[in-house]
Amino acid sequence: MASLLPYSDVDFSLRAMAGRAEGFGRDSIGGLHGPLYFVTTLADDGPGSLRDGCRRKEPLWIVFEVSGTIHLSSYLSVSSYKTIDGRGQSIKLTGKGLRLKECEHIIVCNLQFEGGRGHDVDGIQIKPNSRHIWIDRCSLRDYDDGLIDITRQSTDITVSRCYFAQHDKTMLIGADPSHIGDRCIRVTIHHCFFDGTRQRQPRVRFGKVHLYNNYTRNWGIYAVCASVESQIYSECNIYEAGTKKKTFEFYTEKVECCGQGGAEIWHHNI
Repeated sequence: MASLLPYSDVDFSLRAMAGRAEGFGRDSIGGLHGPLYFVTTLADDGPGSLRDGCRRKEPLWIVFEVSGTIHLSSYLSVSSYKTIDGRGQSIKLTGKGLRLKECEHIIVCNLQFEGGRGHDVDGIQIKPNSRHIWIDRCSLRDYDDGLIDITRQSTDITVSRCYFAQHDKTMLIGADPSHIGDRCIRVTIHHCFFDGTRQRQPRVRFGKVHLYNNYTRNWGIYAVCASVESQIYSECNIYEAGTKKKTFEFYTEKVECCGQGGAEIWHHNI
């Protein structure tokens, strides 16, 4: 009998995803204890819209009764204890992205992010002080800034089985060399496919990151970058360069008031 994927049973019932992430985001329950909220329109705002559900303060498990593209005119802010569950539909977000700001217990599953425009526009922006987040089975491409950025003391996050393509600065973990509060960051990235993204798969400052069972191919500059005080455990990943390019990049950046910061990568393949 063939073995099942570690959480293949989460699709057997709607709320089975809650608390089933692997790694640092494993405690995320999303909107487990709230009612269902049905997205019935592709409009950017108004009754039955995704934005209307995300702004509500109570726990919600958000599902879709429609398929198609939602054009976001501004960042879509998500409040705590929300699951945005795109399973069973095809939902694409464009124009802007999700903003997870000072929130906790968020699950985002089976959404497409494409074509975000504007200064500092990320597909999924996680900052500041957000935690217990699981991003699962999403497709992200072609944003003007990052695809997923995790900064400003946001922690206990898992990114799993996502597809990244057609992009430059893919994933930033840790804001800048002066923000020592990011020493608390913990992120797991597993079973993701970085398909021709140019760099930052991911780039890490300060945080602790576990990478396993990811496939990264045809990057432009480097695959993984470890800079100031970062710790990366790279386990059973595949790195396939199209030409002779760097797989791992190390930077030493000055930490404000704290001297020089080193970086460490442990790499294990079997």
